[in-house]
Amino acid sequence: MKMDKTVFSSFKKEEEPNDFKYWQSKTVAERLNAAAYLNSIAYGYDVNHPPKVDRTVFSMGKHEDFNDINDLENLKE
Repeated sequence: MKMDKTVFSSFKKEEEPNDFKYWQSKTVAERLNAAAYLNSIAYGYDVNHPPKVDRTVFSMGKHEDFNDINDLENLKE
């Protein structure tokens, strides 16, 4: 399979578009929607119907509260 070279374009550093400014001009909701869309493309699911979380892999458990950085030394392994 040949790569479609019309999809990409090259720029000189001086002519390069500023994507950072573009995305900073968008609201947080717009940026999250764009990220969700890109994830749906990358992982092959419908953006409006994402897959459910596999509860056998991810689970919530109770955790200890840490009041001080020194409490981290007392973590149980």
